[in-house]
Amino acid sequence: MKIFHTQSQLRQYLHLQRETGKTIGLVPTMGALHAGHLSLIGESKKHCALSVATIFVNPTQFNNADDLKRYPKPIEKDIELLTAVGCDVLFNPDVAEMYAEGETWDYEVGPLDTLLEGEFRPGHYKGVTQIVHKLFSLVQPDVAFFGQKDYQQYLVIKKMVSDFRLAVKLVPCAIVREADGLAMSSRNVRLNDAERKQSLALYNTLLYIKDNFGKLSNAQLEQEGKAILSNYQLEAEYLKIVDRDNLLATDDKLNAIVLVACFVGETRLIDNMMLP
Repeated sequence: MKIFHTQSQLRQYLHLQRETGKTIGLVPTMGALHAGHLSLIGESKKHCALSVATIFVNPTQFNNADDLKRYPKPIEKDIELLTAVGCDVLFNPDVAEMYAEGETWDYEVGPLDTLLEGEFRPGHYKGVTQIVHKLFSLVQPDVAFFGQKDYQQYLVIKKMVSDFRLAVKLVPCAIVREADGLAMSSRNVRLNDAERKQSLALYNTLLYIKDNFGKLSNAQLEQEGKAILSNYQLEAEYLKIVDRDNLLATDDKLNAIVLVACFVGETRLIDNMMLP
């Protein structure tokens, strides 16, 4: 696996690869890799001749300075994992390489920036679109792969691609879960043993809602889902059944998704499940 730390080195290398006709797949990450990330590399290798992973803890998408400081950065382990699954290229820049001093980003995300994650993490998606646009411009991938766990993020990036008319195909990939159902996340390492048991409430809640979808009203399911979380001493920031395309309340039984976010101890976790 080739490792680059500067945009100029990566751009030059990818230009040479592109001239040979190779298709390029991109998997943007913030590191602290797990099997979910590695599954995205696997999907890229199925569809593209060259797979590029990026590891960059993007400061502009954190609205909590302490969360940014605590974000894990096990780069040596990440390199081992990427090498083991056959990733071709890693781009691992520092902040100064990606952002000029005083740089601004004026793209308006729109309604998705005020719903669910947008409501509780103001400015988050502005930072996400800023860095993803930079990476798309730099790598110029044919295909980019994103995990469904960050479903709202996928919708935001999909809108940005449409607004800027970018020539990249987006592929959403299924959530990868632990054996007990907990969605894999870089944040899971922060959970102590008691919190790890509590965290299963997210998956249990989603399963209950999926099993009873259409039998009870959406409002009843949301209320009962919050009650399940409460039984585990968890309080949801949000638990909503919405339309998959716009995240607005819906009565459509064929195009719904349930999304949830809550704190387990000091660790904020999100999850979702397609309905029915």
